[in-house]
Amino acid sequence: MRAAIAAAEVDPDLDVAVVSKVYPMRSHTVAAEGGMAGVVKDNDSFENHIYDTISGSDWLADQDAVEEFVKEAPGELIQLEHWGCPWSREPDGRISVRPFGGMQIERTWYAADKTGFHVLHSLFQTSLKYNNITRYDEWFAAELLVGDGRCQGVVAIEQRTGEVHGIVGGATIMCTGGGGQVFKFTTNASIKTGDGMALAYRAGVALKDMEFVQYHPTGLLGSGILITEATRGEGGVLLNKDGQRYLQDHDLGEPLDVTDPEHPQTRTMELGPRDRLSQAFIREEEAGNVLVGPQGSYVHLDIRHLGEEVIDTRLPFVRELARNYAGVDPVHEMIPVRPVVHYMMGGIDTGIDAATSLPGLYAAGECACVSINGANRLGSNSLTELLVFGLRAGHNAAGFALKHEISDKGALEAQVVTVKKRIASFMDKGHGGDERIAVLKNEMAETMEEGVGIFRQEGSMRRTCDRLGELRARFENVKLDDTVLRHNTELRAALELDFLLDVAQSVAFSAIARQESRGSHQRTDFPARNDERYLKHSLAYRTDGEPQIEYGDVTITRWPPADRVYGN
Repeated sequence: MRAAIAAAEVDPDLDVAVVSKVYPMRSHTVAAEGGMAGVVKDNDSFENHIYDTISGSDWLADQDAVEEFVKEAPGELIQLEHWGCPWSREPDGRISVRPFGGMQIERTWYAADKTGFHVLHSLFQTSLKYNNITRYDEWFAAELLVGDGRCQGVVAIEQRTGEVHGIVGGATIMCTGGGGQVFKFTTNASIKTGDGMALAYRAGVALKDMEFVQYHPTGLLGSGILITEATRGEGGVLLNKDGQRYLQDHDLGEPLDVTDPEHPQTRTMELGPRDRLSQAFIREEEAGNVLVGPQGSYVHLDIRHLGEEVIDTRLPFVRELARNYAGVDPVHEMIPVRPVVHYMMGGIDTGIDAATSLPGLYAAGECACVSINGANRLGSNSLTELLVFGLRAGHNAAGFALKHEISDKGALEAQVVTVKKRIASFMDKGHGGDERIAVLKNEMAETMEEGVGIFRQEGSMRRTCDRLGELRARFENVKLDDTVLRHNTELRAALELDFLLDVAQSVAFSAIARQESRGSHQRTDFPARNDERYLKHSLAYRTDGEPQIEYGDVTITRWPPADRVYGN
């Protein structure tokens, strides 16, 4: 929505199409709870936010991108307020900010614990005033249109009718989110199947840093629904089976002085970076210090001490989720949680202008890798990234489109015909195939969890890589029962699985190639960070067989690599 608004404002005569496989208000941003990072307090500074982000990334972020991101963030958050986002405020009327993991100063703006909901509403309603924005709701993008050496739109399926259309344009922006559905346990909705990543990958664009997959330390047991980091930002604590704050026994970047309850890090150990909190859970599990139930291992998140008034004012959605999906009231009971896949730091390789290596193709948000997140994203940076780089993508794509007319129309029309034939072949397979979508997806998710989960090693990763190759081959014989094109959700699931397998392979092969531990990528056979060899971005390119992994430089400006240290 931010990219569309930005493009529409460049020229009122520019026709901007928003193609979405779900109604825009159902996109996954609506589920984001915690908040958006931006410098606003007098005791904060751009330098502080930049350093926290670079350090949190384990020095794999491009520092020029981080600098631009941090400097532009406050203006975008203020713009969002002007468009109607109801930020929570202090009694004196100032913007209220809360602490978030890995950030040593409070800078996370929030709207109670429904930030994504309010942000998406504000952007959607604002977009309605632009007459040059046309929405294609519930259209599924199946392939990029490429002609004359540049991207000139997409081939999309109108899900209501099943008809295949070519939507041509002078430039195309991917804002399609992540691909968490490649894993078994995830906070991601079922729509997050890496579509945009796979579309760009198939068009020859590299997927960058795909081995870096973030686990959120507090997913609701069973469902995997996110229990926002804001819960810990407000003072929630994590307890093992013995009721102990187990994080004091694990490395979060600096030894804890657990004898001093007033030591800054003792008070805020639950706000360590997400990768290290998730790793601490696994070590507690290995030591037998977690609780175990019918739905697996878990620990407790305790916010009872905050009291009902604070919970209902600042964390009302958390209470609602815990009641509805875990059967516990956090005012009186502890919340069962465990780490679950939450976010992909990697994505479509873009520059600071949001442009990819394919002229005319731009990307922003979780589907892109600019890179400000590096090996580990700090909570509350991601929603702000949508605004900052959505704006850049919209402006730059619009400028490109105004300079390039549609060309090579014959080749574009031929691509549409090819996609139609591919869809028809899926329908034909309904009579002779013997592979089921659900079976293949479950096997993919299980092998990904086993091979490229929180801790990784050569043997299990190799088995995952081999298994994914087998699943890719088996997919060619997938069976569809529904042969009616109208509202064919089974067809969409098959196309999504096809995309997921591409994303899964890019993750697994990038991971096995990186022989070090950095951020969310932790290898037990290579436990140390190796800046000499791997202070590099991985670049996965699609081939007819296994992905080809290459490397590119990380941009270092003023902050040379150092140890990650948290606390004072």
